[in-house]
Amino acid sequence: MKLIGILEMAAPDEDRLAYWQVFVEALRTRGLIKDKDYALRLCWANGSKDRLTRAAQDLVTDCVDVIVTAGTPAAAVAMQATSKIPIIMATGVSLGTNLSNPDGSTSSNATGISDLPRGISKLRLSLLREALAPDAKLAFLADRANPSSPLAVQETLAAASELGINVFVYWLEDWSQIAKVLGKMLADGVGGFVVAPGAMFFARRHELASHALDHGLATVAVRREYAEAGCLMAYGAPLHENYSVAASLVSRILAGEKPSDIPVTEPTTFELVINLESAKALRITMPASLLARAEICPRS
Repeated sequence: MKLIGILEMAAPDEDRLAYWQVFVEALRTRGLIKDKDYALRLCWANGSKDRLTRAAQDLVTDCVDVIVTAGTPAAAVAMQATSKIPIIMATGVSLGTNLSNPDGSTSSNATGISDLPRGISKLRLSLLREALAPDAKLAFLADRANPSSPLAVQETLAAASELGINVFVYWLEDWSQIAKVLGKMLADGVGGFVVAPGAMFFARRHELASHALDHGLATVAVRREYAEAGCLMAYGAPLHENYSVAASLVSRILAGEKPSDIPVTEPTTFELVINLESAKALRITMPASLLARAEICPRS
């Protein structure tokens, strides 16, 4: 029986557990039955980098056949822990066709799905700009502890340059600073911000949305779950598809393919979700051009 290790930066909330069930079901459609053909070893870091590091080391010690990671920090820690065990990134950020180690070198034992396909940062900025006044000051909120954040900042600033606008970057050192950082945005005259991809932000999405509304700041995030939690908008790929693709990659690895022969893939389907209750709270009248192509939440 094969042993699949799951390395999660987040906590096992209802949404996260549902996504791993998608993963299990997708494996089943490929002829791999849980507890018959393979066993799962789930490791949750609950947002702790130290716990994440220990969990990765435990998976290596247990000699799992493949490690599936959720979140860029988990992928980075897994690549630090092993250069031999195949690693599949279910969620996270990679700007190239291969995954990179923390030192910038290419990792031959890792592949997966990138959540930052080229051009998507420009679209998110455009959406925020369309919802707000043309001269609104825009910002980008990034997590200092997430190794994907510099890549996301780089992509966003390049997109801002293409659009001919200025975007101001605010770094969150740890979650305890969220009110202070958003307060600084407000004092600086920011009207809205784009949220960087990241496991911490996803895990705290309800708190993030609440803080943003309290400060009168419009938000665009990377997953529909953020809009459902109260952020103004979300634009990104349906997350369940990542877990289905990850299952496909795992089945290929278990059948003998090498990660180095499987290029990093990018999502091809995207969805725009708008929270009209949040728009009302922010006194924003959403343009008809946005509403026409969006899914609206909360559902009536």
